[in-house]
Amino acid sequence: MIRELQVQGVFTENTYFYIDDNTRAGFLIDPGAQPGLIYDLIVRNGWHIEKILLTHGHFDHMGAADLLRERLVAPIYIYPADAPYLTDTYLNLSANSGTPVTVAHYEELTDGEIIRLKHNSEFFLKVIHTPGHTPGSVTYYTPRDKAAFVGDTLYEHGPGLTNFPGGNRRELEQSIVNEILTLPPDTLLLSGHSSPITVADERHILLP
Repeated sequence: MIRELQVQGVFTENTYFYIDDNTRAGFLIDPGAQPGLIYDLIVRNGWHIEKILLTHGHFDHMGAADLLRERLVAPIYIYPADAPYLTDTYLNLSANSGTPVTVAHYEELTDGEIIRLKHNSEFFLKVIHTPGHTPGSVTYYTPRDKAAFVGDTLYEHGPGLTNFPGGNRRELEQSIVNEILTLPPDTLLLSGHSSPITVADERHILLP
C-alpha cells in the first residue's frame, strides 16, 4: 500500500507511507512537517514503521524526522553525500525558515541497496542515487508496486530545481535521463511537491 499525506510547513510537501498490507509494517518517506499529524495517522492505522527514509536533506522533507525517530523508534536513513545537510541549516535551507531544522542521528544508504522489511523480505525498496537537486538525492523504487519516490529530482511538469547549495543541473539531467526515465513506462513517479505521473508521460514532457 502507498499512502500520500500532504503536510504543511513553510511549504506544502508530500510525505509517503509504503506499507505491507500483510504485516502492517513499512517505511515512512520524507516526513517534512507536522509530526503529530503523521504519528496519529500511523497509530490509527496500526502501522509499524521500521525505517524513516529521506530522499534528500532539505528541511521541508525532514522537518518531522527527528521527533518521529524518537516516537517510532525507527532509524533515519540518508545518502552520505547529503549527511552534512542534516546539521547545516544553510545547506538544508532552514536557516531563514523561522525554525532551524537539524537531525542528529542517521544511518547511511548505498547506491543500489535493497531495503527490506524484517518479516517480509519480498517487500522492499531499491535505492537509486539520483544527484542533481542535491549531491545525495536518491530515488526509492519498488518494482512490486510499480512506483518510484523521487523526492525533488523531478515533478509532473519537469526537472527539479538546482539553484540551491549543492545543486547541479547537468547531474540532475543525467539522473533523470539515465536512472528515472529508464524505469518501466508504467512506473508511477511520486514527488515531493506535485501530482503523480508515469514514466511514459514524463518522457513525453521531457523528451518530446
